[in-house]
Amino acid sequence: MEAFRPGTAEVPAATVCRARVLVDHYASALEEAGDLLGPLGAGLIGKQHLGTELGQLVLGEKPGRTSTEEVTLFKSVGVAVQDLCAAARALDSARQLGLGTRLPT
Repeated sequence: MEAFRPGTAEVPAATVCRARVLVDHYASALEEAGDLLGPLGAGLIGKQHLGTELGQLVLGEKPGRTSTEEVTLFKSVGVAVQDLCAAARALDSARQLGLGTRLPT
């Protein structure tokens, strides 16, 4: 299913409401993430419920889970620059470890 569109959802609203929600990018999530827009539009959660952005988590600026009982939900709508950075890091790691097969160009 395409839950990166405003009118679609894969995650039940009740799950979104009880989870600590992390997003890849606030602005994109508030525009595209049907899983979040439904509960937001129904008044079940507020924008503050989207507590952490992926970059804040990676940089250690905000925590992920704060207890073993906490339910966390990561909602990604896809941010090309994040995908590019992840791919570059994977490629660098593969080169350092001598992994993979080099293809002719």
